[in-house]
Amino acid sequence: MQLQLAGGRWRLLAQRAAYVEEARCLIVADAHFGKAAAFRARGVPVPQGTTGDNLTRLSRLIVQRQPHRLVFLGDLFHARESHAPETIAAMSAWRRQHAALDLVLVEGNHDLDAGAPPAALGIRVAAEPWLCGELAFCHHPQRVAGHTVIAGHLHPCVRLHGRADQSIRLPCFWIREGLVILPAFGDFTGGASITREDGDRVIAVADERLFEIPALTRAA
Repeated sequence: MQLQLAGGRWRLLAQRAAYVEEARCLIVADAHFGKAAAFRARGVPVPQGTTGDNLTRLSRLIVQRQPHRLVFLGDLFHARESHAPETIAAMSAWRRQHAALDLVLVEGNHDLDAGAPPAALGIRVAAEPWLCGELAFCHHPQRVAGHTVIAGHLHPCVRLHGRADQSIRLPCFWIREGLVILPAFGDFTGGASITREDGDRVIAVADERLFEIPALTRAA
């Protein structure tokens, strides 16, 4: 889905990412790499392979869009235990495939707990708000005077209600004046329901397609 934001052409992508065409910049929020490894380290039996699956999805986006820069809007790693050898090995192999790509991490709350990414990954770390022209890249949704903020953190979802008690909750892009909140990129992340206000745009993701949800649809 194409939008005009901050004087540029944007594409919201059904793979739960955004792309700024003029800047050739791919943006993802809340990857939470190594979350399953962190859970296993704490004794919670969860499946392996989530980081590899997410990196494969990210590689497909890079091949499709050919960005010059990839910005992570915080929570790159889930926790300090996410720096497990198998997780770092997978990310190092992924980085070698995309060695020319400029990677920027805007620090989120989980990054402060997890610690800095390994230097070998070649990821620049910036504090929020990271200003780039008319854009302010943040992890936490906020207002930055004179800028359009693009953020994550909330893992926004919208609940759609059908007949009787049927309902489904879908990840979504949540847009209001001066603020764009991306859905979580990571598969193993969960989500929080939004509180929609007048004028908001809500664009849901389902089966790798995007659907704009009309304002009259109940979101809860």
